[in-house]
This record gives sequence, structure tokens and C-alpha cells, in this order.
Amino acid sequence: MTDQLKDLSKSLAVTVFVPSLKAADKHGVLAEIADSFVAAGKVKPEFRDSVFASLAEREGKMSTGMQYGLAIPHAKTDIVDRLATLVALSPGGIDFDSIDNAPAYIFVATLSPRSDANSHIKFLAEVSRQLSNRRIRERLVAAKTAEEMIAAICGEHG
Repeated sequence: MTDQLKDLSKSLAVTVFVPSLKAADKHGVLAEIADSFVAAGKVKPEFRDSVFASLAEREGKMSTGMQYGLAIPHAKTDIVDRLATLVALSPGGIDFDSIDNAPAYIFVATLSPRSDANSHIKFLAEVSRQLSNRRIRERLVAAKTAEEMIAAICGEHG
């Protein structure tokens, strides 16, 4: 495993994983992301609505739907004191106003403290580098557990 993959693997060890989103639209995805951060203890329950509002406000400025089935919802907030990351899957795909007009299947979400402008960029760059590979994306979408999701992202075989 390369050093970049080792770093990514360490980052993924504290990431929230949602193997199958229940949401059917963009609003629902953002709500489920906020709920998942709360359920994982990354955000206190009383801040759930604020997280949702921050993600929705960012989406309102410009969609984070990319291409190849990837969306990267993110927000800067004073609610977290360190980077919080989430990787979620929607096996059926969701219209996320992506730049290629295709549905999004893979969601890589971050919440970063306003005081830390760069930690989310490094994480997203590492994940995006891996997800530029079609086979890795296909393995990720087929994953059913957090462990399978990590293995797919890191390009591990097994």
C-alpha cells in the first residue's frame, strides 16, 4: 500500500459510512447526512438542524454534484472542532444536479471548522484521486458494509 493510501486509510478509519441511503432526493440526502453525523456522534443532536442548513445553504450556492456518479456535499461550520467525514451510497442513484446531469450514487460529505480551511481539501483530494478510477467506483457502489466501502476506496482486493 502506498503512503497516500495509508494516509487515506487512516482518514477513513474515523469516517462515517452509510452503505445505503434511504433518501429519494437532494433534500433528503442532506437530511440523512446530517442525521448520520449525529448518529455517529460527530455532531451533537441539538446541532442537527444547523448542519442540515449549512449543507443546504452550500448546495444553494452551487451544486456539489460532480460527474461519474459522485457528489461532495460539504460545509464549513463552528459546530465541529475537527474535520468530520462521511461516505454514503445510493444504489439507485439520486438526481443531485450533477455537472454531467447523471444521478449521484456516491456521496462524500465533509463538515470542517471555519478555522481550518484546508483539512477537507486534502481529504477530498485523496478520495477523489481514488474515485477517478471507474473500477473503484463500481466496487464502492456494490459495497454492503463499511469495511467493504473502505476496501473499495483504498483499492484493496479481497
